[in-house]
Parts: sequence; C-alpha cells; structure tokens
Amino acid sequence: MFGYGHCMGMGGWWLIAIILLIILFYFIKERQRSDTPSAQEILDRRYANGEIDQEEYEERSKNLKKQ
Repeated sequence: MFGYGHCMGMGGWWLIAIILLIILFYFIKERQRSDTPSAQEILDRRYANGEIDQEEYEERSKNLKKQ
C-alpha cells in the first residue's frame, strides 16, 4: 500500500508541474499578442496623425468591423 500511495504522490507532482507549464505558456502567448497593436489601433493612430482623412478612416473602420 505504501508503494501505491508513493507513486500517486509522484504522479500528482508531475500533473501540477504540467499544469503550471501550460499556464506559463498561456501567459507568455497572451503577452506577445497584447504587445502587437490591432488593426483598429493602427488605423486610429494613422487618423490621429493626419495620415488619412475622415472618409477613409470611417470606410476602413467599417470594413474592419465586418471581419
């Protein structure tokens, strides 16, 4: 009986380690995703900088919302 409980304890630690690794990779991936500006943010910045006019901004913004 002692051997069985010992093996389950080791398996439990491996399961915890695997779960922690999955959580770590998830947060790393989310952080990378949030560092990249969205298409709407780029469009907003271009409009704010005067690179595009209001008509072009509204048309492109509407197209982005369709996707």
